[in-house]
Amino acid sequence: MNIVHKLRAYIRPFLGKGLGMGLLLLIAGCASLGSPDGGPYDEKPPMVVECSPGNKDVNVDRKKISILFNEYIKMENASEKVVVSPPQIEMPNIRAVGKRVKIDLYDSLQANTTYTVDFSDAIVDNNEGNPLGKYTYSFSTGATIDTMEVSGAVLSAENLEPVKGILVGLHPADSTYDDSLFRTKPLMRVARTNGSGQFTVKGVRPGKYRAFALQDMDGNYRFNQKSEVVAFDTAIYVTSQRPDIRPDTVWLDTSTIQKIRMVPYIHYYPDNIVLRSFLEGGQDKHRLKEERKTPESFTLYFTAPQDSLPRIEGFGFDADSVLLPEPSEHNDTITYWITDTLVSYPDTLAFALTYLDTDTLGVDQWRTDTLELVAKDTHAKLEKERLKNSEDWVKDREKALKKGRAVNPNEENPYEVTYMTMQVSPSGGISPDQNITFTFSEPIAQVDTSRIQFLMKVDTLFLPAPYLFQPVEGQVRQWRLYAEWEPQAQYKLVADSITFLGVLGHYANNVSQEFRVRSLDEFGAIFVHLTHIEPTDSADYLVQLLNKSDKPVAELVANKDGRADFYYLKAADYYMRLIVDRNRNGKWDTGEYSTGTPPEEVYYFPQPIPLKAKFEIEQDWNHLGIPLTKQKPKEITKQKADKEKTVKDKNRKREEEKRKGK
Repeated sequence: MNIVHKLRAYIRPFLGKGLGMGLLLLIAGCASLGSPDGGPYDEKPPMVVECSPGNKDVNVDRKKISILFNEYIKMENASEKVVVSPPQIEMPNIRAVGKRVKIDLYDSLQANTTYTVDFSDAIVDNNEGNPLGKYTYSFSTGATIDTMEVSGAVLSAENLEPVKGILVGLHPADSTYDDSLFRTKPLMRVARTNGSGQFTVKGVRPGKYRAFALQDMDGNYRFNQKSEVVAFDTAIYVTSQRPDIRPDTVWLDTSTIQKIRMVPYIHYYPDNIVLRSFLEGGQDKHRLKEERKTPESFTLYFTAPQDSLPRIEGFGFDADSVLLPEPSEHNDTITYWITDTLVSYPDTLAFALTYLDTDTLGVDQWRTDTLELVAKDTHAKLEKERLKNSEDWVKDREKALKKGRAVNPNEENPYEVTYMTMQVSPSGGISPDQNITFTFSEPIAQVDTSRIQFLMKVDTLFLPAPYLFQPVEGQVRQWRLYAEWEPQAQYKLVADSITFLGVLGHYANNVSQEFRVRSLDEFGAIFVHLTHIEPTDSADYLVQLLNKSDKPVAELVANKDGRADFYYLKAADYYMRLIVDRNRNGKWDTGEYSTGTPPEEVYYFPQPIPLKAKFEIEQDWNHLGIPLTKQKPKEITKQKADKEKTVKDKNRKREEEKRKGK
């Protein structure tokens, strides 16, 4: 029985009571299959109906603002997108209520000042999410309102990544650069960058300004913490404006242009400021944590690079003779190897640690702490696990023998003798300009080179070949094999089990490692010519080839003619970065605001360089030829632009679905 028959049976007793057939038809109509058509979707953005005080009003003395729209609205990501200028020390209350946006300002209003509330694209209608578009409300407490705008972009100084969400602000400027200005006074006008790093500071009074960017950690709009990312420019910018026109495309549908019209507008300058953001060196130094995973070592962690290693005074042992430090590049992470088993065997290791610590005034002072470190895995626990594993290994062999499986009688019990582990890189085929690095699981105390054989394959025989085997400078667990590698040749390194001795008394197992040198036909070359370097400049120009992850795979310092020639490159797409190494220390260095020292300049070649095997590419590069904002290729830019809010075009999609249904 279908639903209409059921309804007829249900209402039959009422038909004689005056309800009639109309009720049956009405109910049957409501029960018909298929969804009703609710009419077209609303695709019109909300519109401002009224503002109180009025938009761009002057002589305003009210701190409560109401903006009325023609429909119910909401705000999306308001905390990220809505910016009030001048910046408010006490956070204003900005919220959507029905058809209104209400704003309560709590700071005292400044005299003769233009106030702007930049909503960006945060306002959308409540039902369909149609965006209002970029909207700014403004008023003035004086007799005139300021309408100038200043725009540009913020990029990370180290890698030209667009910086999203950082504050950008202005200070009035004179001819003298005053580094205390940004530290003592909050920014006068502010904006926030979008996903492309772009910003526009609005409501600016005509005049001269300096521009700054700040990752404001404490909300005071001043640069007063070392942990705040900052950008500054000593240049003075003068505001101006002129009439201009820009193209506006009118679309017939999503793929067809109806017409392009030229729209007049006011063009504000400057519009191309580029600020390069950085984190200063000299961050506050503090002891972060310490851990002792095994009895034979422990690791100290610090919040910032240390100028020197800390001092350790052992309780009951001589730290200088017992502890072997393995520091990270900047001494902010240091692993200590305990080379005496009498010291490492007890569960607790006690010592006094003296290190540099930053006090409340920002001054580095020597501080001494007493530490007691307990190994996470004690000797007793490790020995118990070793014995169990050894017994299990013996039982497994006995079971295998009983079942008639072959067992190597000369195989050693791996749990009776502990060896150092060793990693070799690169493995497989190497290029003729590479060398082989051996990394051991503990620091090396001794290498008996008389037990090493380095061989080159000649015809079918491996014959002795010249080599060098030396420790890697600054690394206690790495040694490197150097040789004159011949393309397409095969080599072998052979060493017995007592060749490599670690500081903990362990040997490496037997080594028999083969290496193959790739053919020259597997490589290409890129010859870079920097066309606009300064011959009299005291800086080095460090050219880096990058992979698709924006990581260096090769780097060279350009010669005095601006050339950097890269050989033995595998076929791949390469990207290029240039570092102007002002202090010639072989790396990029950050800036310092108090001395007006900018970070070292970084440039990107604006497109990938596809290299094929057996090909050589000559590439001229004018790193000053295009603006910084257009240099970094999109393929390796991690910070992507914000997705533009648009009308969802549901009506067109629905009509297409209807046509398909027919």
